[in-house]
Amino acid sequence: MATNGKALGNLHEMVKSILISQPKPERSPYYELEKKFGLQIDWRPFIHVEAVTEKEFRKQRVRPDEFSAIVLTSKNSVDHFFRMCTAMRIEMSQDTKYFCLTEAVANYLQKFIIYRKRKVFSGKRTIMDLKPYLLKHKDKEKFLLPCSNLGAKAVSNFLDENEFNWQEAMMYRTVSSDLSDLKDITYDVLVFFSPLGIKSLYDNFPGFKQNQTRIAVFGNSTSKAVVDRGLEINIKAPAPETPSMTMALEHYLKVSNPKI
Repeated sequence: MATNGKALGNLHEMVKSILISQPKPERSPYYELEKKFGLQIDWRPFIHVEAVTEKEFRKQRVRPDEFSAIVLTSKNSVDHFFRMCTAMRIEMSQDTKYFCLTEAVANYLQKFIIYRKRKVFSGKRTIMDLKPYLLKHKDKEKFLLPCSNLGAKAVSNFLDENEFNWQEAMMYRTVSSDLSDLKDITYDVLVFFSPLGIKSLYDNFPGFKQNQTRIAVFGNSTSKAVVDRGLEINIKAPAPETPSMTMALEHYLKVSNPKI
């Protein structure tokens, strides 16, 4: 990715372009920022999910129908769990229990099961929300955790620490996307939401230099990944006064683009 070649200096100069390292949504408060400050905001996912093939999966010697409870951490885990079941010609038992990390995941599950005939449990955000339900069924069920090549550390740690009968099953991979078409393009602000976005940046552009490009990050783990690469964080969320990235960007833009 191109940079403008200037040394770090006045990083509050006017912002004209922003690249957000996520897929473009249908509706977003970013569109209001774009109009309000006269910006060009582009969207580009820096990472994507690839399916593990049935042949690869079979090497793990895991059969989903040998498990009576499934722990689902994301919509991707739902998609790839049922994709693998279809590929292996497996039909899960009507009595299978599903433990979903969030209500959104539980609602998404309805695309694949007859909801009223299954027992579905959902949390709000973390595995600790599911703790009472999981512990209640600990001694009765055998748990399967469909995941990516990155695993699901918090969930795995919880299941290990509480001595569940469980197994992990890698069904998909999260990998860096090809960004080679951005090689000669410059943006005033790059926005990142995960350490994987930073990894993808350097996978694609090993010689990336920040120069005058401003870096916006969401979350502590993303911040750490940026600092570990020797980059400077210019915009950060969440913070008490700016809990969302759009608010953090607007706060910054009011200084950088004061005449808008």
